[in-house]
Amino acid sequence: MALWRQSLAVFKIYLQDGLAYRASGMIWVLTDVVSAVTLPLVWLTAAGSGTIRGFSGADFVAYYMIMVLVSNFITCHFMWEINGEIREGQLSSQLLRPMPWLPFMFMRNLTWRFLRVGLFLPWFLIFLIAYGQIMSGVQFHFGWEFFLAVFLGHCLSFLVAMALSTLALFTEEAQSIFELYYFPMLFLSGQLFPVSILPEWAQMLAKLFPFFYMTGAPTEIALGQMSQAEVHGVLIGQIVWIAIAYGLFKFAWPRGLKRYNGVGL
Repeated sequence: MALWRQSLAVFKIYLQDGLAYRASGMIWVLTDVVSAVTLPLVWLTAAGSGTIRGFSGADFVAYYMIMVLVSNFITCHFMWEINGEIREGQLSSQLLRPMPWLPFMFMRNLTWRFLRVGLFLPWFLIFLIAYGQIMSGVQFHFGWEFFLAVFLGHCLSFLVAMALSTLALFTEEAQSIFELYYFPMLFLSGQLFPVSILPEWAQMLAKLFPFFYMTGAPTEIALGQMSQAEVHGVLIGQIVWIAIAYGLFKFAWPRGLKRYNGVGL
């Protein structure tokens, strides 16, 4: 109960903080707006009246509409912010709070995820109106598997970001590693194109890494691109990668704290 009250308090505090600085949030949302405008049109033109590996033009449009919406909730990028807080010594005040750092960061990030989805929704409604006729024949599958996959995808993205964040305790060049992280993430997560349209060997490679289980898998579940057995395999894969990411964080965090001096730079 104490942790629940603390989590609720953190949520309220960072909700007020996010609302106070919502203009900066809108700037980040505009990056998703650009993707929602350009990528569906590119693949709609490429598919024409045919299909590309089972995806029609309407399927591509629906894919990117779902992708930009779920990625606003799922994808976490806060390791850049943590890196700055560690270098400036701000982590010290967080460690002194009675709430453990991992649930504190989870609620802090979750608040921003809800705010970002809220800021994107008006744009999303505009895109639904603009693309609605094109997507009229698409069958969506918003069952419990989809919502569970979205939640697990968010937990996985959060824990991967937390594990990456601990690198800032060991090196001052953590930002370079963060930049390298985005290269495989963009290609293997399904954010640039559906993983299902890749060659078989590339699909197998994507499923060996956690990126596909963050955003690509929930999106393909929503479009019915997976069999029931494949959906269950995705959920199991998400749970496995969550355990791996959590284990990496638990291994690196106490060792990194021993190197942390908290004086700032």
